[in-house]
Amino acid sequence: MDNILIVEDNEQLCNYLCQYLQTYDFNPHVLKDYDRLSETIAIVKPKLILLDIELPKFDGFYYLRQIRKVNSQLPVIILSARSDEAEQIRGIEGGAHDYITKPFSIGVLLAKINALLSRERQVDGDVQVGNLILSGSTMTLSNGVVTLELSKNEYRVMLLLLSKTGQYVTREHILEALWDDTHFVDDNTLTVNISRLKKKLSEIGLGDAIVTKRGVGYAFMENH
Repeated sequence: MDNILIVEDNEQLCNYLCQYLQTYDFNPHVLKDYDRLSETIAIVKPKLILLDIELPKFDGFYYLRQIRKVNSQLPVIILSARSDEAEQIRGIEGGAHDYITKPFSIGVLLAKINALLSRERQVDGDVQVGNLILSGSTMTLSNGVVTLELSKNEYRVMLLLLSKTGQYVTREHILEALWDDTHFVDDNTLTVNISRLKKKLSEIGLGDAIVTKRGVGYAFMENH
């Protein structure tokens, strides 16, 4: 069971979140002492943090900075009643992976949690299709003879395509995967990354393996 740390001072909401997360096989922990956030992270070792903005003593942006000092990659979802665009931008630029305004759908929150944790698990491991191995630790693609170095975006695109080999992945889905903590990746950037991937794949005889279907998206066809 994945541990999730809840940094929220509304007791009723904490209880609701805990009951719901437990139902879906998560192990929720509520931060009790805000002065011991770093220690709590070290003890609980959460896979993800749910962070409120309106908190006692300091606001959530302060605690987000503390989290980033401890772990620069730990997924954080902000839950806040502040709906201003400037606040949302501040949260994302501060290192949060997502920003959900209150009141929110608990189903949407669960979907976002699962998506973030799934992405983290994929980055940590390897994906193999036939004799191709995509490595998350080295960001390389190898056929056992030649190893191709991939950029972060090329890796993310390849990860999506290989994990759905033979199926078309929409441009929108890929663009969402390429959106990182600092900037939005536009449609033209995706086209450039696809072109670079095709060129690199041609080095191992797979230049035509990524197939484009206009109006649908892209697919990796193993035996194309």
